[in-house]
This record gives sequence, structure tokens and C-alpha cells, in this order.
Amino acid sequence: MILIVLFVAACFLAYSNGANDNFKGVATLFGSGTLNYKKAITWATVTTFSGSVAAIFLAGTLVKNFSGKGLVPDTLIQSPEFAISIALGAAITVFIATKIGMPISTTHSLVGALFGSGVVAVGMSFNFEKLGHTFLIPLIVSPLMAAIVSFVLYLIFRESRKALRVSKETCVCIGDEKVAVVKNTITNQFVTVESKGQKTLKILNKEQCIESYKGKFLGIDAQKLLDVAHYISSGIVSFARGLNDTPKIVGLLIVINAMDIKWGMIAVAIAMAIGGLLNAKKVGKLMSKKITPMNSGQGFTANLVTGLLVTTASVHGLPVSTTHVSVGSIFGIGTVTKKADLKVIRNILLSWLLTLPIAAISSAIVYWVLKVI
Repeated sequence: MILIVLFVAACFLAYSNGANDNFKGVATLFGSGTLNYKKAITWATVTTFSGSVAAIFLAGTLVKNFSGKGLVPDTLIQSPEFAISIALGAAITVFIATKIGMPISTTHSLVGALFGSGVVAVGMSFNFEKLGHTFLIPLIVSPLMAAIVSFVLYLIFRESRKALRVSKETCVCIGDEKVAVVKNTITNQFVTVESKGQKTLKILNKEQCIESYKGKFLGIDAQKLLDVAHYISSGIVSFARGLNDTPKIVGLLIVINAMDIKWGMIAVAIAMAIGGLLNAKKVGKLMSKKITPMNSGQGFTANLVTGLLVTTASVHGLPVSTTHVSVGSIFGIGTVTKKADLKVIRNILLSWLLTLPIAAISSAIVYWVLKVI
């Protein structure tokens, strides 16, 4: 029975992870107006699931790291209560954040949960040194690196665009508009109106205006080429997220020796997909619209940086957060354009600071309750 509880807890964590994280890879597609929400989340679901399947073959090191191996004694790793407390502690933290619309890190939540349960279980025997080197340093360094790389790369891309004489253009609406005109008033409180057509010109506000690129690159329309590149880069980010996050959750299922690890990966991938499809909109809108406005070129740059950094980290077994890297990349773009909303960034950073202690406390309480029962 307790192994079934562990499996359900891991799937709940995967569901919460999908709800909070799945849309992050395609946030710039939606934010720049390249795709609507429905098409964006569909693309995110397909590519994230593909990354989860690829994790079966490419991310074995992360599975071992997030089982707790090296942080606590091996005997504790084989305890279902320990794995359940980690899964539930992290899942509760991510689920609450999703409900209030904050994009937090599942990786950070797992690290906090590992720490909380581990300290309650073994006290000072917990390997604090490995916690710092293997988990905390990559989590701290990755968003800073992402912000710097996206800042520099976008400057390079922008100057390259100017050198190739690809210019920006902003839309203005011209066309027919029907205007209601009062014809006469009747005493029984009804008003008679007639429709009169006239030509109008409207300059749209920032939310409605879509910035595009005019020019050609190697004979191909610059905007069409950029849209394709943006679409592919978003798929890369979502693929990288599935590749990086799935094994972290599956690591908790190692104690279920009867289950083939491949089936565990597939179960987690399915739960992730369902969470993203059903519950990703609030976090998705914050990532897409509120950190900084962006066009397709800026979105492409942020996604390219995120995809490269997360994929590289996954292959080398480094537990970086896709959330931290993605937000760092988008913020780097906003810094260049001077349009980043610092209040939103401040709230996100605060949620990141609270993630680890909340997950640690939640996990510690769950572990204590399970041991008492």
C-alpha cells in the first residue's frame, strides 16, 4: 500500500510540475503574438513529452542525484516514507505557487524537500557539502548566466539585423468601420439609429500592436524565417525541460524495485502533460506578458539561450531549473530593451526565496507524520 502511495505522490508532483512549468518553454510564442494560447500549450505538451521520453536514454545521472543518493545513508533512500515526504513536500509547494500564478522551480522545491526530510531523518549526518556543490550552486548560477548570455546574444543579433538591413515595422489599422448615428428620438424612450460607414485609421496600443521585421535573409522573408526559428527554439526549451525535470521526479521511484524505470518515466511524462493542459494558464500569462513585452526576435533569443543551457546541464547531470534559466533569459532581454517590469521580477525572486524553506518544512512535517503513524 505504501508503495502505491509513493507512486501517487510522484504523479501528483509531476502534475504540479506540468501545471507550473509546461508553458514556460512557449511563453515567448504567446507573449509575442506568434501563437495563441491553445496552439502554444499544444506545442509545449508534445515537445515536453518527447523530452521526457528522451530522458530514459540520456539523463540517468539526474535520476541518481534526486533519489537522495550521497546526501543521506543508502538505507534511508530505500525507505518509501522518505521518498513520499520528498514528493509531497515538493508537490504541495509547486501546487500552491501555481494556484497564485508564481513561476517557481520544481528543482528548487525538490532540493528543499530533500533537505527537510533528510535533516529530520539523519540530523547532522546529512551531506551538506554535496547539497551545496551538486544542487545549490547550479541553481544560483544558472539564472545569472542565462541573463548575461541572453543580454549579450541579443545585442549581437540586433546589430547583425541592422547590418543586414532588416528593419522593424509596427502595424497600423486602416479600413471600414460602422458607426452608430442617432437619427431621431421617440417619446416612448426608444432611440432610432442608423449605421453609417466611414474610413478610419487607428494606431493600436502596446498590447494590440505586433512588431514585425521587414527584409530578407538569403532570399527568405525575415519575419517568416524568424517565426520558424522561434517556433523551433520554443520546442527545444520544452524538450529540454522534459529531459531535465522528468528524471528528477522518477528518482523518487527507485525504491519501487518492481517497477521498470522506463515505465516510471512514461507515467511521470503523462502526469506532466495533463497538468500543463489543465492548469498552466495563470503562470503562463505572467511569463508571457508581465515580465517584459517582447517581439518574436527577442523571444527567439531568450528561448535559444534557455534551450542550450538546460540541455547542456541535463546531459552533464547538473540540476538547473528551467524556470530560473527561462526567467533569467527573458529578464536579460528586458534589460536590453529597458522594458522589464522590476516589480514583477521582485515578486518572482521573493517566491524563489520562499520555495526552499516552504518545501523543506512541508517535507519534514510529512516525514514526521509518516514515521509516527
